[in-house]
Amino acid sequence: MRRPDILKGMTPASDARRFGSFLKACRDQLTPQECGLPPSDSPRRVPGLRREEVAGLASISVDYYTRLERGQVRASASVLGPLARALRLDEDQQRYLYELAGKADARPRRSRPAQRVRPSVARLLDQLPQTPAVVLGRRLDVLAWNPAAAALYGDFASIPAAGRNYVRLMFTNPAFRAMHRNWEHDARDTVAALRMAAAAEPDDPELARLVGELSLRDADFRTWWAEQRVLGAGSGTKHYHHPLVGDLTLDCDTWNSPDGGEQRLMILTAEQGSPSQDKLRILTSWTADHVDAGRPEGSTP
Repeated sequence: MRRPDILKGMTPASDARRFGSFLKACRDQLTPQECGLPPSDSPRRVPGLRREEVAGLASISVDYYTRLERGQVRASASVLGPLARALRLDEDQQRYLYELAGKADARPRRSRPAQRVRPSVARLLDQLPQTPAVVLGRRLDVLAWNPAAAALYGDFASIPAAGRNYVRLMFTNPAFRAMHRNWEHDARDTVAALRMAAAAEPDDPELARLVGELSLRDADFRTWWAEQRVLGAGSGTKHYHHPLVGDLTLDCDTWNSPDGGEQRLMILTAEQGSPSQDKLRILTSWTADHVDAGRPEGSTP
């Protein structure tokens, strides 16, 4: 459907007459065939759909629709969705419809696209054979990792995708928790990072489920989440105790995705010539043939 000219040069306003004019403009752009309506033998006096056809498609009365189009009544939030579907509105037009009606807050949330790791980032992970690297998505879901990260943290591939979340692992996975020598410090930072990552989507239902689950299961998480501390991408030091090589001290650097894709790259390195570098080299060489990198197609929704 071609976008009506009424969209050009207008600012969104909750004005009933503009709302009615917009409905009529959209109606004029549609044909019965586009909407799956049966052909009619009676002559058509309008270029697009009739009012009664739009009303029928939206399951509202013809009288109510007529008054809406004439600007005689204000639209209720409950009819905006059916009207948008009846008029085949695209994403921008739906947003405009809700704004004209003064109901922008009532607009249904668009489903979030699946989280995908760019092929170039996946190649970068592969080219760091002795450097643990992980890609974290919204809610700090573990989207991709290289064999060195699996050697350090454990085989992420053995964890169901729905549970492959860095925060959940920190609080509910005994082995993951035990390897953090300064668990309380690291766990509090993880909660703060989750708060920061969630700032753009505070109404995310998956985030609400994650926070609700961890709040019920762990008093520390509940307390630290309530503190509302935030932590963005940056750098720090991690102290681990690995069951195979013992203590490791690694620098942790994270970068946000430059494309605004709600992803961050986390890389762990050891100081040159340090015991931790030797242990990391041993660890990755021992496990190189037994763990795989996480691939973008393993990303979670």
